[in-house]
Amino acid sequence: MSPTVFRHGGYRFFFFSREEERMRVHVVCAEGEAKYWLEPAIELAENQGIAARHMDELARIIEEHRDEIKNAWRRHFGR
Repeated sequence: MSPTVFRHGGYRFFFFSREEERMRVHVVCAEGEAKYWLEPAIELAENQGIAARHMDELARIIEEHRDEIKNAWRRHFGR
């Protein structure tokens, strides 16, 4: 199960339910997929195919939605 937290432009922000416990969010678009850690700071964990020029934009979007993402993560994972 990978619930969508929100969409922004051509990006879908979501969680994978069966993964490590560290708070994170995945992003997928037509180019590929990336994973960002949310704690202790927003940090790129993996990038598979998304152009480097988009990474700052994705980090900015995640920062703008940080509280929404964290609240959704806690609701989904019960932590």
